[in-house]
Amino acid sequence: MGRQDTSSARGKASASGSRTGRTPSPAVYRRRRLFVGAALLMVAAMVFGGFAVAGAFSGSSDQVSSTGTPTGGSTAAAPDAQPSATPSSTPTPTPTPTPTPTCNQNLVTVSASTDKAAYGPDESPVLSLKVTNGGTMPCEVNIGTSQMEFLVTSGADRIFSSRDCQATSEDLVKVIEPGASETANFPWARNRTLEGCQPIAAKPGAGGAYYIFTAKLGSRASPKAVFQLG
Repeated sequence: MGRQDTSSARGKASASGSRTGRTPSPAVYRRRRLFVGAALLMVAAMVFGGFAVAGAFSGSSDQVSSTGTPTGGSTAAAPDAQPSATPSSTPTPTPTPTPTPTCNQNLVTVSASTDKAAYGPDESPVLSLKVTNGGTMPCEVNIGTSQMEFLVTSGADRIFSSRDCQATSEDLVKVIEPGASETANFPWARNRTLEGCQPIAAKPGAGGAYYIFTAKLGSRASPKAVFQLG
């Protein structure tokens, strides 16, 4: 009875050993390799995809939790996402000062006039030199005797100049407002003069002769003013 049981056990063990030691077929090996490879690819895709999404939100390769703080074992607090209050290092440009407007000296004009159009034999003309600021800004103008000249001519004949016998020559700078004028009057004694104040006995002609008065201020000259001596 004991030997029969032993023999039966050996037979079962032999049968089981023969099944366990059987070599799998090549088709089985291929199926196993394909399964393992597919599993590895799925794991790799899940890991790469996780880092890619995390990087898109955090700006780095660290994954981001639902609270927005970096994960991976660090316990440091998340940096403040608000803009820094540090002043900008860019210097503030200094505003360019607006240049002070200046007057246009070309708009300062000189005009000549006499107090009458015709004079009798015993009357002396009063010659007037008028300076006008025709611009929109106040102008400083030198209206001193150093700049003025009262000139009387008759055709090509130079009759009189206030500069010929001028005793003093002075500057007088005045501010003339826009549209304003300054006037200087010169009583002419109906005499002739020569440059250098040389003596001359001749007198201007009378009897209804016409004369021309030109007022000058520096390089400016007035239009001609015509008058008659009786």
